[in-house]
Amino acid sequence: MGNFLEGRYRTCNTTGLPVCLDAQFFIRAHAVAAVVFFLIGAIAALLIALTRWQAVHLLSAMWFYRVLTLHGLNMLIFWIISFEIAILYFAGTSLLNTRLFSRKVAWVAYILMVVGALMVDYIVLIGKGDVLMTSYVPLKAHPLFYLGIILFAVGTLTAVFNFFATIYIAQRDKTYEGSMPLVAFGALAAAIIAVLTLLHGATVMIPSFLWSLGLIENIDAGWYRLVWWGLGHPSQQINVAAMVAVWYFLATLTTGAKPLNETVCRVAFVFYILFINLASAHHLLVDPGLNASWKIWNTSYAMYLAVLASMIHGFTVPASIEVAQRLKGFTRGIFNWLTSAPWSDPGFSSMFMSIVIFGFIGGITGVTIGTEQINIIAHNTLRVPGHFHATVVGGTTLAFMGLTYYVVPLIFQRDFYFKGLARIQPYIFASGVVLLSIGMSFAGSYGVPRRHWDVNFTGAPLSAGFDAAAHFMLGLLGIGGILAFTGALIFILLVVAAVFFGKSLAGQPFSGWQPAEKFKLSMEIFARKKDEKFEEIAHKVPGTVVLVFVLLVSFMVYYFANWKALADVWYVR
Repeated sequence: MGNFLEGRYRTCNTTGLPVCLDAQFFIRAHAVAAVVFFLIGAIAALLIALTRWQAVHLLSAMWFYRVLTLHGLNMLIFWIISFEIAILYFAGTSLLNTRLFSRKVAWVAYILMVVGALMVDYIVLIGKGDVLMTSYVPLKAHPLFYLGIILFAVGTLTAVFNFFATIYIAQRDKTYEGSMPLVAFGALAAAIIAVLTLLHGATVMIPSFLWSLGLIENIDAGWYRLVWWGLGHPSQQINVAAMVAVWYFLATLTTGAKPLNETVCRVAFVFYILFINLASAHHLLVDPGLNASWKIWNTSYAMYLAVLASMIHGFTVPASIEVAQRLKGFTRGIFNWLTSAPWSDPGFSSMFMSIVIFGFIGGITGVTIGTEQINIIAHNTLRVPGHFHATVVGGTTLAFMGLTYYVVPLIFQRDFYFKGLARIQPYIFASGVVLLSIGMSFAGSYGVPRRHWDVNFTGAPLSAGFDAAAHFMLGLLGIGGILAFTGALIFILLVVAAVFFGKSLAGQPFSGWQPAEKFKLSMEIFARKKDEKFEEIAHKVPGTVVLVFVLLVSFMVYYFANWKALADVWYVR
């Protein structure tokens, strides 16, 4: 522990991990800011869902697009990236047994991020930024809109620099033995993707800011879209890398699992870094300025290297859980390990449902509509947000919720009230997200547009609209939105009550969400000791293999159903 500044660390009474007090302060600060942005985005989400549900149709056209802008920026950017910085500070210090590089740099990063996000939200709410998250030119927002995004991006880059410098200190002082822990490696991958992503953001947002000031006459719309998606899509892959790191961490924390092969897992993270930006192309598949060869290569061949990375993680995380459960004696049949898992632990249930929703809904729909030929029948329909609500909300947000159920007692050192409610909250939220995503995806299959305020086209000179099946799916979207909002609100209230009013756990271990002896067992894995029993059965995971085959069959059915739908559109005698 000599690598810490004297008096600037504590030892976690539950996990035995060192906690740098400087890092702890900023983990708390970023987590609180993240939850605030999540609340703003969740309220906006409910209003949007109740507007897309045509039977309710809550908002006017002006407020629909305003709230849609607010929702996208807060949910996809401010909430998730703020939480990810908290993850970087934890992974860079506690898991590497070192101190935070600079408290001053952390303050600069935090202030820039919060001020930038609040500036953007203010401009949107006063009606001077109704340009949606993409802010495609020639749509023009107030200069402070672009400046706020730039400040948030610079703050994020500053925090990432602090993380890199912290890793340098750990490497220089040799504060840990062996290779970098896998969770920290995943956080490093997320940070590298963040740098590449935010450089794209600077390339497109700085000229946009100057354009909004009148200092640049015009910006080419095709150039803007191409470069912007170098920001827009990879920013979600920061989330994916961080989410997967959280999967590994929660699997260890809740069941004692450890990766079957860390080398393979690290290679998968490297695949994210090298190839994830190629997937940005699937947002540009109807743009006439890009030729077919470029589109097909990026979406049908090279893109799948990043998909392969997700498939590796999608196998290794549940497989590691299966091995850990079988080592505890849950060996009856193929799925005894899964039925006997700690489903009452909100950290575990959030993590496992995150894997399932991300893989079965987000992954299958993403690869399918990201295919150049199929995209033509899905682009700019509700199928697109149906996909990314499964990945970003059902995947990343649900995983971050699970992590929060351990961040609060272990970092904030506060206990939760209403633990029974906390145990069911992930199920409420996940159920809502599934209904929301399915409703969007199938409404999009009927051609319901992605961004149109009134799909009934009320008052149009020509009769237009969609049949009853599409409206049923929009109703499912609305019900799912209400349910997901309820789960989100319960989560926020539980966290706020615990952080500000919960019983202090300072100086004492967290009793955990599971029986004490099971929770203690799961902590031992952080020692990373060689386990002969683990090595003996590490590749005997029949339950996970069955789940993988179910996923592949589901993908094949959905994929070829889309080719059939495309053939129906392109009928040739």
